[in-house]
Amino acid sequence: MQQGRQLDEIRINKELLNGALETPGWWKWAVLLLGSVVIMGVVVFGIQTNKGLGVTGLSRPVFWGAYITTFVFWVGISHAGIMISAILRLTQAEWRRPVTRAAELLTVFSLLTALSFPVIHAGRPWRIIYWIFPYDFARGLWPNVRSPLVWDPAAIGTYLTGSTLFLYVALLPDLGVLRDRTTGWKHAMYGALSLGWRGNPRQWRLQTVAGVLLSALMLPIFVSVHSIVSWDFAVTPGVEGWNSTIFAPYFVIGAVHSGVSAVVTMMALMRWLWKWDNFIRPEHFDALARLLIVVATAWFGFTMVEMLFSLYSLEAQELAFRDMQMFQWPWAGLFILFLLTGFFIPVTMWLFKSVRNSIVLMFWTSILVNIGMWLERFLIVVPSLARKQPFVYTWGSYQPSFVEFALMAWSFAFVSMNMLLFARFFPLIPLFESKESQIFTTEMKIGRTTIPAVLREQE
Repeated sequence: MQQGRQLDEIRINKELLNGALETPGWWKWAVLLLGSVVIMGVVVFGIQTNKGLGVTGLSRPVFWGAYITTFVFWVGISHAGIMISAILRLTQAEWRRPVTRAAELLTVFSLLTALSFPVIHAGRPWRIIYWIFPYDFARGLWPNVRSPLVWDPAAIGTYLTGSTLFLYVALLPDLGVLRDRTTGWKHAMYGALSLGWRGNPRQWRLQTVAGVLLSALMLPIFVSVHSIVSWDFAVTPGVEGWNSTIFAPYFVIGAVHSGVSAVVTMMALMRWLWKWDNFIRPEHFDALARLLIVVATAWFGFTMVEMLFSLYSLEAQELAFRDMQMFQWPWAGLFILFLLTGFFIPVTMWLFKSVRNSIVLMFWTSILVNIGMWLERFLIVVPSLARKQPFVYTWGSYQPSFVEFALMAWSFAFVSMNMLLFARFFPLIPLFESKESQIFTTEMKIGRTTIPAVLREQE
C-alpha cells in the first residue's frame, strides 16, 4: 500500500511538472503569436495616446463604450478564482482540486487586465493617478470619495492583493518540490520563492490555516468588488436603465456565471495542450456544468427582475429606452443574441448528461456564455448613454473603431500569454492536492476515508 502511494506521487510529479521543467514544442509558437498581439495592442495604445480619444468611436453622448464594457467583463471573469477556490474549498468540494490554481491565476491576470482599461479610457493616462491620489495638496485638490475613480482602484487593488496572496500560499508546497528537482539559477529562484518550505507538520498546519482564513476573508471582497463596479453605473444620474437598486447582486451573479464558464474553457485547453487526461476528467466538467445551471438560472432571474423593475414605474423615458434596447435594430439583434448565447443555448445543452461529459461541447458552450456576457455589458453601457438626454437632438450613436477592437484583442492575448508564461515555470495543477485526491479516491474504494499522514511529507 505504502509503495503504491509513493509510485502514485512520483507519477503525479512527473506528469504535472513536465510543463515547468521541459518546454513543450507548441509553447514557444503560442507565446510568439500571443506576444505579437500584445505588441500590436501596445502600439495601438501609443497611437491613441498621441492622437487622443478621437481615434475611437466615442463621441457625445456615448463617452463609455467598448473599453468600459471590457473592463466590466474582465472584472467579472476574475470572480472565477474565488468561486472555485475559496467557496468550494470551504465547502470541501472534492472535484475542485484540479482547477483551483488555474482559476486563481485567471483571477490575478484578469484583474491586472481590468485595471488597465480605465487607464486606457482616460485618454491622458499620466493623469489617472493624479485624480485618484492627488499629489499637489497645496492647491487644495483632494480625491472625491464619491467618485468611481476612487472606489474601483481601492476595491480591485484589495481584491488583487488578496488573490495574489491566496495563489502564493497555495503554491508554496509545489515550489519546494521544484526547488529539489532543479539546479542552477532555477534552483536559486525556487529556493527563494519557497520561503524555506520543507513540508514538516507545522508548515502544513500553517499553510492549511492560511488557506482557510484567506478563503473566508476573500468572500466579502468577492461580493463587494463587482457591487462597486455596478455602482459606477447606478450613481450616474440621468441615465435610463442604470439607476437600479438590483444592480449589485445582478452584477455579482453575472460575474460568477462568466467566471466559472471561463474556468471551463481553460480546463478544456489545459487537458488538450498538456495531455492531462488523468487529472482533468469528464466528471469535473459535469460538476461545473451542474453548478453553472444553478448560477445561470439565478442570473437569468435577476435579468428578468431588472427588466420588470424598469417597466414597473411606467416612466415614459424608461419605456422608450427599453423599447429601443429590445425592439429596435441593431440593439434588438444584439439583445436576442445575448439571451441565446448567455442562457438559452448553453443551459438547454447542459441539461443533458452527454453534453456535460463532452469536453468539446462544454468548451464551446462556455465560449458562448462569455460572448453573451460581453454583449450583456455592452447593452447596459451603450444604449443607455445613446438616449440619456431628454431631447431628441442630443441623442447619439456609437460604433467601436479598429483601435478599440485591437485593444480588446490585446486584453485576451495578454491574459493568455501570462497564463502560458506562468505554466512554463510553475505547475498549473497543484501537486499536493492532486496527491490528496488520488489517495482519497483510492482509500474510498477500499472503504477508508482518512487522508494518510504520508501526504504531509515532502519528497
